[in-house]
Amino acid sequence: MNAETPSSDSPSLEVKNLVKRFPGAIALGGVSMTHQEGEVLAVIGENGAGKSTLMKILAGVQEPDEGEIFLRGNKVRIPDPASATEHGIALIHQELNLADNLDIASNIFLGREPRGKLGWIRQSEIREKAAEALEQVGLKESVRTLVRDLSIGRQQMVEIAKALSFDARIIIMDEPTSSLSQYETENLFQLIHTLRERGVGIIYISHRLGEVKELADRVVALRDGQNAGEISKEEISSDRMVQMMVGREFSQFYQRIERPLGDVALEARDLRTPTFPQHAINFKIRAGEVVGLAGLVGAGRTEMLRCLFGMEPATGGEIMVNGENVTPKNPIEAIRAGISLAPEDRKHHGLILEMTVGENLSLPSLKRDQNKGFLNRKKEKILIDQMIDAMSVKTQSHRQIIQYLSGGNQQKVVLGKWLGMNPKVLLLDEPTRGIDVGAKQEIYKLMEKLASEGVAILYASSEMEEILGMADRALVMHEGRLTGELSRDEISEESVMQLATGQTRETSQSTAE
Repeated sequence: MNAETPSSDSPSLEVKNLVKRFPGAIALGGVSMTHQEGEVLAVIGENGAGKSTLMKILAGVQEPDEGEIFLRGNKVRIPDPASATEHGIALIHQELNLADNLDIASNIFLGREPRGKLGWIRQSEIREKAAEALEQVGLKESVRTLVRDLSIGRQQMVEIAKALSFDARIIIMDEPTSSLSQYETENLFQLIHTLRERGVGIIYISHRLGEVKELADRVVALRDGQNAGEISKEEISSDRMVQMMVGREFSQFYQRIERPLGDVALEARDLRTPTFPQHAINFKIRAGEVVGLAGLVGAGRTEMLRCLFGMEPATGGEIMVNGENVTPKNPIEAIRAGISLAPEDRKHHGLILEMTVGENLSLPSLKRDQNKGFLNRKKEKILIDQMIDAMSVKTQSHRQIIQYLSGGNQQKVVLGKWLGMNPKVLLLDEPTRGIDVGAKQEIYKLMEKLASEGVAILYASSEMEEILGMADRALVMHEGRLTGELSRDEISEESVMQLATGQTRETSQSTAE
């Protein structure tokens, strides 16, 4: 730290012309930014815009090649995470950084345990101080509770408590609500407001523009490693944010195509899922129709989609495809019937991360493309090339290991592997979770294209804008039951939330006949 005397109006944090180079790429090309005490500053941008690199530099995970960092007017160097901690900067990763086999207190003071003269850890002091930190974030659990026994939302509170325990003045939150329920999200927002009132600054990274509008005092956008713009609280809107990030208007994202609907392609008759066997579900979806499946976390949307795909066989009722009872007992039967599912958790259930792009794309069609027990490599390569081209997958080649692709390109591969099977019904569970707005638009265009070709699409989404923008019709669930459906003209934030909270409408459960 230099000997400069900070002025009284110096920002709590200022970065000037930060540059970070990697082999073959410039992640940051001269980014500058300020952050005031007690401010919620949102940093937005597409995947690859430089957000993560910038935050890693502030947290001491990486060092810049050029540029300067000032804290409260003093120039500083942050060579490692320990230095960031000393400067009062905490980074809460999207993938939480906790030891789930240890209790809350041990996690909060991991690596900085108070010790006695003989080197023994002072457990009583750890528990006392950990309890004080939990009180600051409103978490009522015992400090002796194992982290593995906490929900994701409560684990996140432990991370924030950990930051407050070393008096962090700037807390960086990376996609903090991506795995939270509505209730947990509301608790987090309330905590952010409380921290702001205490003068703690928040740097908030999110692809969810609705959250940014609700929380941010100011927004900074990055594009291709450069500053793309900045807007004050009064100016924040989805249109402005999208335009800064990708150079396009928000209205261009949902270019719905009017298309004729075919016969009923998918029908559920008194369907009962293993999770909610007490509720019978009935609906119909026509060929060429895009139907949104809305509801709060825990409403039963994922369970229903898994049941339709045979991952959790139905405990009652029938699943019909093109008028034929196909009720699948497993995914193989579902695939044979023309049903495909892109799951919510693509990394664990949709892809094999250690395999190549091509291998992932051809997995579902391996048996189909065999000849006397031998795989037709030529036919497989043709399919792979067709899907990479059709999905606009950005990859060095089909031999690239898929874990190194961006989230948006991984999601394209998840969809592409099923399109090679020519599905009649496509089920999508949170199809754009964790991907940037540019990749989202490409997914939306693909959904429109498939629907225009006669594929029936049922997609679950927690993003209200996605339901409003894409759905020809919306089905809404609450605690395992279908509380109602909304036509295109009836879909609004108010009507969806009314049904999502359990208030039913006196309408038939299907108007697709």
